[in-house]
Amino acid sequence: MIVSPKVFFDDCYGSYGIAAVNVFTMEQVHGLFRAGQKANAPFIVQLTPVARDYARPQMLSAMIAAAAKIYPETVYSIHLDHGNEAHAFDAIKSGDYQSVMIDASHDDFEKNISRTKAVVDKAHQHKIMVEAELGVLAGVEDDISIDEEHSCYTKPSEVAEFVKATSCDSLAVAVGTSHGAYKFSGGQGIQFHILKEIQEKLNGFPIVLHGGSAVNTKEVERINLVGGKLIEGAAGVPPEEIVKSINYGVCKINIATDARLLWTRVHREFFNDSPELFDPIIPGKEYINEYESFMLEKFDLFGATGKAEGIKKKMNNTILLNT
Repeated sequence: MIVSPKVFFDDCYGSYGIAAVNVFTMEQVHGLFRAGQKANAPFIVQLTPVARDYARPQMLSAMIAAAAKIYPETVYSIHLDHGNEAHAFDAIKSGDYQSVMIDASHDDFEKNISRTKAVVDKAHQHKIMVEAELGVLAGVEDDISIDEEHSCYTKPSEVAEFVKATSCDSLAVAVGTSHGAYKFSGGQGIQFHILKEIQEKLNGFPIVLHGGSAVNTKEVERINLVGGKLIEGAAGVPPEEIVKSINYGVCKINIATDARLLWTRVHREFFNDSPELFDPIIPGKEYINEYESFMLEKFDLFGATGKAEGIKKKMNNTILLNT
């Protein structure tokens, strides 16, 4: 069942978190949908501009549509992550997305409002939600690269004005997380005093946490044992901080880096242990299985396991009332 993220946010606010997972490949789509069905957990499928360039939007949409048929009990939404106006308008026009993100966070406050409002006006005509971003996250993801010195926390004093001026439906905030595998080099973690102030200004409004991967140090170590050269000592968001953030209005938690590290570890270990083999199907199956297990753990951590059932009932009751 495909639904609007609004349904998710109304259901989960202050209670559990929705995993929003970036996918690029067929294996990731299989692993995500299989886990979502097994856990009976709602989730958001995220597609970035880089993923759309790599696989083409039509291919990604076709894979997701096929997965929905293969795993018919899943409850999910499709979201454009980190798009500009051109990406957002194309996604809106396609009819395949329930929400889009316009990332104008690198602009000044007034220009961010202007660019975001333009996307909101277009998206809302098609009943599509818009995620905006205020504040700048450090780190690297796809083609985004921001030094720590150029990052900045979201200012709680600006959030209410921004949301009112843009009419956006959710807000990604910079509160100490970062993109990519090299997170928290200063060990600062989530700044809960900022997150608390933001929630107080936007009571009941869904907050989005970008850079929500944990960056398991064991995965990094295993990658490096079989030829990788990732910098050790990197740290993502500790599980206990993710759980705590949900109490402060965080509804949507973005995951990308952890899935990439998992892909790297599975394939490096496979070809290191079996250098005579060259069939991509064998490590591909292993990656799907490991991805499924990884997502099952995330659903449990976020408190989302089993929550899809209630959403299905609400949606079915709404349909009956409208017939």
